Amino acid sequence: MQIAFLLYPGFTPLDAMGPYQVLAAVPGAAPVFVAETAGPVLSDSGCSVVAPLSLAEVPRPDIVVVPGSLASFTAMMRHSPVLSWLREASTHTSYITSVCTGSLLLGAAGLLSGRKATTHWAARALLADLGVTVVPDRVVDDGPVITAAGVSAGIDMALHLVERLHGRDLASAVQLAIEYDPAPPLDSGSAEKASPETTRTVLAGLAAAGADWVRG
Repeated sequence: MQIAFLLYPGFTPLDAMGPYQVLAAVPGAAPVFVAETAGPVLSDSGCSVVAPLSLAEVPRPDIVVVPGSLASFTAMMRHSPVLSWLREASTHTSYITSVCTGSLLLGAAGLLSGRKATTHWAARALLADLGVTVVPDRVVDDGPVITAAGVSAGIDMALHLVERLHGRDLASAVQLAIEYDPAPPLDSGSAEKASPETTRTVLAGLAAAGADWVRG
């Protein structure tokens, strides 16, 4: 079972690494990082991840995982090689998934038409602009398309996918293996819980870091 993790310049590392760690534990899984051109891909955090295969070398993955990014996803939404690969791959995949603003790429590729999906809380309006029914949940399962909210929600999405593929027992075992037992020191991990002041601070920080898509 080939699982293709799409990398592109400026992707968010944990969006890809979290699900990769989970799905690599699935029996028979063959996870691989792919990019338009094989080689190192620079993330939005300054580290690089090597994609050993190009998109052309992975035309029919069984599962696709699309990470989000701070800002470069907006360029990818207009980048034909990536969008074309997503469209073609989706005709062969069992599941096509996204984390954070990666859902905007799925939307731009036309893969969320008539579906429900989620994304990073600050990008919900952008996703709605694409005609998608936006659900403010950490994971939204709409048949063969599964989307996750911001960054850390990718782990939740991947565990959900393991449960769909192999059942609750294996998903529970994987969760224990990575000791995924969240106990955040603060209770501000969602837009619904954070104070207005915290929300304004984060939006300003995102904009200052290059996220020109942020709406105040």
